Amino acid sequence: MPSYRVRIAVGLMHRGVDPADVLPAAVAAARELTAVEHGAIEVVRGVPRLVVRFEAPDDVAAAGIGRAVVERVDELVEVEVSRVTRRYGSRWYPLR
Repeated sequence: MPSYRVRIAVGLMHRGVDPADVLPAAVAAARELTAVEHGAIEVVRGVPRLVVRFEAPDDVAAAGIGRAVVERVDELVEVEVSRVTRRYGSRWYPLR
C-alpha cells in the first residue's frame, strides 16, 4: 500500500490546549481511518511542523485522511499551511 504524509505548519495554540496533546491528537485522527507509520514534530526555519505518515489505497483516500488530520489539529492550534504528499522511492511528491 502506498505511503503518504501530511505536514502541517502550526501557529498559535488555542486557549487551554496543552502542547503535548497536539501530536497525539493528529496521529489518533489518522489512526481512526488507516494504519499510521510515524508521527513527529519538526522545526523548519523556526516554524513547528507536525508530520503524520500513513498508508492509503490511493490519492483520493489519502487526501481525505489528510483533511481529517488537519481538521483535528485545527481544533487545537492555528493551522498555517498543510500539504499531503505521496512517497515514490525515496522522494515525496504533492498530490495532484
